[in-house]
Amino acid sequence: MTVTDTPAPTGRRPRRDLRQLISYTLVGGSGVALDLAAFALLFNVLGWHEQIANGVSTTLGITNNFILNAVFTFGKRDRPLLRFVRFYAVGLVGIALTFGLLWFFAGRLGADPNLVKAASLPLVLAVQFVLNRKWSFA
Repeated sequence: MTVTDTPAPTGRRPRRDLRQLISYTLVGGSGVALDLAAFALLFNVLGWHEQIANGVSTTLGITNNFILNAVFTFGKRDRPLLRFVRFYAVGLVGIALTFGLLWFFAGRLGADPNLVKAASLPLVLAVQFVLNRKWSFA
């Protein structure tokens, strides 16, 4: 057993885990709102290609979420550049997942890109939470 595998006294770790998940979800909600608003503006109003709009809107959401998660969710302010690079790399995984879903469902099947973008978010959130917790903010 490593130090991190040692159970916390009287259930503190499960409460901390739950608090982090709730905070991560709330922070993620703010990033999702920013991401969707930026995507709608860039794609629907400005007429950008959906993949370019997705890359820019997701980058805005990632940056928002990094700052808020570093401060509120994980309380990690050390090595901000390294953590941001890792957090952004995890964000790129989300961009790639969404890219693939947009390519398939919007590009190949003709689904509305706005719906595909919105529907991709729960999957992306779950994958990124695990990766960020275990790597970016470990």
